[in-house]
Amino acid sequence: MKQRFDKKRVVIHEDDVGMSHGANLAYVELSRLGTCSSGSVMVPCPWFAEAADLANQDSSLDLGVHLTLTSEQRHYRWRPVTTPPRSAGLTDEFGYFWPDVPTARKAHPDAVEAELRAQLDIARAAGFNITHIDAHMGTAQMPEFTAIYRQIAKDYGIPAMLIKDLGAYNPATYAGDIVVARYDEEIAKALSAGELLFDAVLETPWSRTTNAETAYYELFRSIPEGLTFLSMHFNTPGDFESINPRDAHLRTEEYELFRTSKVKEWITEFDLEIVSMGALHDGHQGRS
Repeated sequence: MKQRFDKKRVVIHEDDVGMSHGANLAYVELSRLGTCSSGSVMVPCPWFAEAADLANQDSSLDLGVHLTLTSEQRHYRWRPVTTPPRSAGLTDEFGYFWPDVPTARKAHPDAVEAELRAQLDIARAAGFNITHIDAHMGTAQMPEFTAIYRQIAKDYGIPAMLIKDLGAYNPATYAGDIVVARYDEEIAKALSAGELLFDAVLETPWSRTTNAETAYYELFRSIPEGLTFLSMHFNTPGDFESINPRDAHLRTEEYELFRTSKVKEWITEFDLEIVSMGALHDGHQGRS
């Protein structure tokens, strides 16, 4: 069945739940305010356990798993939940995930699949009602792993966040050389199978040169018709400043802005329909 969304339907998503205490707090607060509609948890990260407690305390929280194959912060690192040998290519000389996508893409697909399934199994065992999967830094969505990513979603009975055009996806700008044929083949299969696909994925404006309000107004104004995934990275002040002193303000100022009335004003101004991943999945199943 052909997917069609005539309106501007938007998932306002927090990608990095579990990476830090501040990310967890921001996700819960903004979800309750209605300016965040979904999030996804990073199972290998240090604050995963707190995220699990929060999810178990509030069943209304819409949380997926942010499948993780990279560890990009300089001194704040995480490792696979499996124990792959170095020869599998998942880890650096210290046993951490690689910090960059091009190197992570060289990992053996069997090791990648085992790791991704283990992350989902841990999330389920921790009590998460997993609404979807998406990919940290886009790594698990890259052409080498797209078929695995889709198959895992099928096996766990949840949608995979995928964009129709990989070239319009920000992680493709830092993923190294990409031959899109394998990705496009999987997208064609997904379309044929009636799977949920996104027309656009817009991300935290990492390179903004204006104040936050100006930058995010332009972000909301640029949302096209169809189905859009807003990949946000909210964090309360107080901890990310020590993890990444140079860029922490991008996350904390994003959080502060989404606490204000501005976001709901823009939702009205641009006639956006805010949806959660769980609701999208339920509605899409009803149409297929």
